[in-house]
Amino acid sequence: MSRVDFKQIELKWQDRWEKERLFQTDPKARKKVLVTFPFPYMNGPLHVGHGFTATRVDAYARFKRMQGYNVSFPWAWHCTGETIAGVSERIKKGDKQMINVLLEIDKVPSREVKKFVDPYYMANYYIKEGRKVVRRIGFSVDMRREFSTIRHDFQHFIAWQFETLRKRGYVSIGTHAVVWCPRCKSATGAHDRLEGEAVAPEEYTLIKFRFGKAFLPAGTFRPETIFGVTNMWIHPDVDYVEARVDGEVWIVSKEAAQKLKRQKKKVSVIRRFKGKELIGKKFKSPVSDVELLILPGPFVDPRCATGVVYSVPAHAPYDWLALRDLRRKPEVLKPFGIDPEEVEKIEPISMIQVEGFGEYPAIEISEKMGIKDQHDPRAEEATKTIYRTEFSKGVLKPICGKYAGKTVRDVKSVIIRDLVKTNAASSMYDLTGRVVCRCGTLCTVKVLREQWFLNYSDEGWKKKAFGLLESMGIYPEEAREWFRDTIEWLREKACVRSTGLGTPLPWQPDLVIETLSDSTVYMAYYSLAKFVNSGIVNAEQLTKEVFDYALLGRGDPKEISKATGIDRKTLAAMRKEFRYWYPVDLRISAKELIPNHLTFSIFHHIAIFPKRDWPRAFGANGVVIIEGKKMSKSKGNFVPLKDAIERYGSDATRCALLLAAEDMNDPDWRAKDVQSTMANLSRLYDLAERIRRMKRAARKGWVERWLESTVQNRVRTVTEGLENLKTRAAIENAFYELFGDLKRYIEVRGDKADAPTLKRSLDTWVRLMTPFAPHLCEEIWHKMGNAGFASIARWPTYDKKKVDEKSEALMSVVEGLSEDTQNILSALKVRPKSITYYAPSGWKWTVYLKALRLAKKDALSMKKLVTELKAAKETRTRMKEAANYAKKLIKTVREIHPDEIDRRLKVGALKDLDALESVKGHLARRFKAKVRIYREDDPDRYDPKDRAKLAEPYRPAIYIE
Repeated sequence: MSRVDFKQIELKWQDRWEKERLFQTDPKARKKVLVTFPFPYMNGPLHVGHGFTATRVDAYARFKRMQGYNVSFPWAWHCTGETIAGVSERIKKGDKQMINVLLEIDKVPSREVKKFVDPYYMANYYIKEGRKVVRRIGFSVDMRREFSTIRHDFQHFIAWQFETLRKRGYVSIGTHAVVWCPRCKSATGAHDRLEGEAVAPEEYTLIKFRFGKAFLPAGTFRPETIFGVTNMWIHPDVDYVEARVDGEVWIVSKEAAQKLKRQKKKVSVIRRFKGKELIGKKFKSPVSDVELLILPGPFVDPRCATGVVYSVPAHAPYDWLALRDLRRKPEVLKPFGIDPEEVEKIEPISMIQVEGFGEYPAIEISEKMGIKDQHDPRAEEATKTIYRTEFSKGVLKPICGKYAGKTVRDVKSVIIRDLVKTNAASSMYDLTGRVVCRCGTLCTVKVLREQWFLNYSDEGWKKKAFGLLESMGIYPEEAREWFRDTIEWLREKACVRSTGLGTPLPWQPDLVIETLSDSTVYMAYYSLAKFVNSGIVNAEQLTKEVFDYALLGRGDPKEISKATGIDRKTLAAMRKEFRYWYPVDLRISAKELIPNHLTFSIFHHIAIFPKRDWPRAFGANGVVIIEGKKMSKSKGNFVPLKDAIERYGSDATRCALLLAAEDMNDPDWRAKDVQSTMANLSRLYDLAERIRRMKRAARKGWVERWLESTVQNRVRTVTEGLENLKTRAAIENAFYELFGDLKRYIEVRGDKADAPTLKRSLDTWVRLMTPFAPHLCEEIWHKMGNAGFASIARWPTYDKKKVDEKSEALMSVVEGLSEDTQNILSALKVRPKSITYYAPSGWKWTVYLKALRLAKKDALSMKKLVTELKAAKETRTRMKEAANYAKKLIKTVREIHPDEIDRRLKVGALKDLDALESVKGHLARRFKAKVRIYREDDPDRYDPKDRAKLAEPYRPAIYIE
């Protein structure tokens, strides 16, 4: 294997692309494709996670460009929000840990780190570094459209966006629950968090259980289960409080009392005590006068909702397991003076009928899964299964009174309404996971008045969002359900902050638009940024009237030109640019953006643009992990994209990322895999050079037809893979499978290989590989004597006429024969002197094909097969042999896949003797032995051990000496 100077090749072709402005494109009289990648957040260098998603975008862009489309792949930089401002603040305070991360992980020179006290300087530093990496990895980006979210021109665009949303009723002021940072004193959006990016406030229904003159309010997402309550769980060792809440006495955890204060409830604590004071006492349900027992629940989290948990063991696996654990260890009850008999008497109450389960679903699934106790990790899986199944398919039983016969899905909201109406329930918000602000503060939920929100709860807006989702392409298809769930559960979302970088809210400039709210339709700005970057238009000229005209076609260009100083020709060009490129044809993001950015993008496009400009397709992929672990700067488990390129080269980095995963599976970046990819690219180059230098034109036969056929199949597979964003399958076929096909051909033909056939195949191979390894492919393409660039060469089209299934079947026979021979040699541990192969007699093909035809009709039996053999000229004179073979064959044929049966019937009987004769030299070279080829019924065959009779269609017999 030769040593390829990848860096020299990559830099050479990057320079040539730039010199020729190969990826700069403007409106043309042909079909366009606009592909976008979510602008990376510039609080650090681009890393391999960015590289993975962006390489998928680039591979698709390059593929479409080669198919003849006018492709635009623009780029921008995200800087707004709390993150950069937070890091800058830590630098000002001399935070050594933060400074070390910048120096050691990000490799920022110390002289630059000092300047990071200015958040704008920090953002622009990383943009400058990121721009180099985008070029260095070979992304086919048109940088004339570049912008950042802290530029004034873009902020004018965001101001226009929000004024439009407000005018149309999608932004309003109100009282809502938000994730709140006590230190920043602001709502904390997903991108402004160190932890808990996907966590949102969830509304718990608080069922108010009677406890003397007080209430024990228990938080739940399943208020319909109130009819199945058997007991209460209280943590014995944590602090609870008796507090007056809006005029009533509530007993809740200490933490819950603090949360309730932030949620506009009047709370005054009367006294504090340990939970064990409650255990062993009785309470009553609001739907029953039966007294129920309070039991010790050390698993109860006082930070979750109210710290009071009611128990429904028939329908909640954790409740059943906790109850069962107490029965198994009754000594736990002794300190609380509870008689174990009282716990034994607690009977689960069945209240929901669900298909596939009996009376007690929680008990059934726990036993079926063999869950040991409440600490078994499988309990969580069981809980999710029961909750999901009962919500979607459950029907309430007669014990549920007036709600009986109704589905859980339909009646849940009615039950909540009725409980609240009778003062049997209230509500509170809480976070379902830990959230930490970028400033390092633990976040909570706060109910805010006079807070600006996006009205994602609006039913009309939701309905349109569902409609757009169903009309879009979603890759992979299973991500569509995640989008549906997000649209379904999305509620009002705070859209402003009081701190951080961002666009001032137009009508209240002391607030800034938060980081997820300004990243929903920015793709529309790519078409206009070019005019600002070129100096034709300046930021201050971008008034709302300009955006209305350029993006929506509204207004009088003559009046707009007069008011702004932008000439009418430029205004017309801006409008033309947008109309040509929009909508977005494909946007690919990490799957973690489905619950926010991608879904928000659907909503905002609907709100602002006409239907023709709504996005056409979204792709989602997994999140890169490093050596099997989550990527983390703080833990040193972080790979900047620049470092990967310097160590392995651009093409090896691109290919290794794309080979790591597809769909929503998480790619695992492993150094050994990237090194292997680098070595394989060198082998690709070596093989290309070997083929390029070949000159011999040989007589063509079935092996040449096989190579041309299999190349066509690779063309089809790679094309379909890229069209459907199956990027891993596409590169595996383009890279490894086709590489193996060419090597196999050369091995089989040896010095009789046909150079013209190989060079045609190489031409196709290089074009198929160009989206993945563009630099190396440009080099090979150039050395092959081709004019122009591989990057804009015509994409290969599948030619069905070149597909030869018979030659493919013959190659499968040869490969199977080689594998069987090797297995025999390995088992015998011998070096052969001679190997004899026997092709089956013609009559066996008759039996075989008749068996396949019967199997296709699902009518294969010994009786029917024998009947057909008696009628066939080739077998009627040797019925005993034919019947014996048929008896053995039936079982084999029944195990063949229906698709393979169809293929073999289409191919028919093979000329396997001729095929084996033509590869005799290959078999002799491979096994370093003399090779003989005979047909089974050849009277002059060499067959000292009578092995020829074992020959079968697709599996010749073998004799080794």
